[in-house]
Amino acid sequence: MVQIINRLLNNKPNFLMVLMLFVLLFSGCTNNIIDSNVEIPERKWTYRNHIKSQFEIKDNSKPYNIYFKLRHTADYRYANIFIIVHFKDGKNQITKRYQYKLAKNDGEWLGSGSGNVFNYTLPLLTNYKFAHAGKFEIEIEQNMRDNPLLEIADVGILVREQGN
Repeated sequence: MVQIINRLLNNKPNFLMVLMLFVLLFSGCTNNIIDSNVEIPERKWTYRNHIKSQFEIKDNSKPYNIYFKLRHTADYRYANIFIIVHFKDGKNQITKRYQYKLAKNDGEWLGSGSGNVFNYTLPLLTNYKFAHAGKFEIEIEQNMRDNPLLEIADVGILVREQGN
């Protein structure tokens, strides 16, 4: 293997072609329409701090999955979270309330953890077909009793084609 790499490095035109091939192959491997994260200042998510993500759907014949992304610290006080989501297509707005369970009954967090921070990618809409191609916006607000809601580090949206 080392000999092959050395040969490629010594033959610069071939090396550049192989490198460009890898870049082209791996640059198209994701079908994410949007993958956003917004840091919550001082880990205090207020009612007024709505998280907005805008994106464009070019092919409305394909199904999409839309996810709510959340990061919180181990000091988050609740085993769940309530959010309100506004789906906007420029003309219409649909508003839905969601509740997500974040911890087991014994207090163990359900998210993937790294030290003191826990990550979640939670479904909003699965296998969803947009009514038309165009520009869309998703707006998320926290809907818990506490204002501000403490220990929320980041909130985001992930929209991707079904099957990816």
